[in-house]
Amino acid sequence: MTSTVPALGTRTAEGSALQGVLLDMDGTLVNSDAVVERCWRRWADRHGLDFDEVIKVVHGRQGYASMAVLLPERPMAENYAENREMLAAETADMEGVVPIPGAPAFMAALAGLRLPHALVTSADVPLSTGRMAAAGLGLPDVRVTAESVGASKPDPEGFLKGAAELGFDPADCLVFEDSEAGILAGRAAGMRVVGVGARAAALGPTVHVDDLTGVRIADAGGGEFRLTFG
Repeated sequence: MTSTVPALGTRTAEGSALQGVLLDMDGTLVNSDAVVERCWRRWADRHGLDFDEVIKVVHGRQGYASMAVLLPERPMAENYAENREMLAAETADMEGVVPIPGAPAFMAALAGLRLPHALVTSADVPLSTGRMAAAGLGLPDVRVTAESVGASKPDPEGFLKGAAELGFDPADCLVFEDSEAGILAGRAAGMRVVGVGARAAALGPTVHVDDLTGVRIADAGGGEFRLTFG
């Protein structure tokens, strides 16, 4: 089955024009699960928590926000301190970081066709730069990282900032996300969401794809583009 997003510059009864693309990183463009699991397993062991329950929470959120969910009685100052340690540990560990299938071609198509796009990630600048490089992916010119926002996904702040920096209304942007927190953030921002990978399948995105190999971008002429998924 093939799904189509309206061409840029058009408006249909199905939704508003698609003018910008907002991209999560981990799980969407980059497979960093091996690193995430190593670092959070150590953290879970340190705090006597069940790793299987911990890993259900951490995808998509900034570390301090995950810690606040998992240790609700702990002062936030301790979460922020351990989040800094977590970011440093993840930035130092790039073993097993690879691109999501189809990501290199997809990113090349976005850049080559000049479809406006931004990275919106819960990682900070060093971690996002390191992981994108490890996966062999170029960084978009517009990036919204952990340093850019005051609230973690599922808060929509990051996606709203990404749309604003691209210069488009939220309803005219399409989000690519893999996690529950990220999909909730995209919806809260008033955007359509492409769910990428197994985690996203049951979360009700606008469109679901197993990976990025089936995503196609076509120049429809007159400055318009069309995205298809299938």
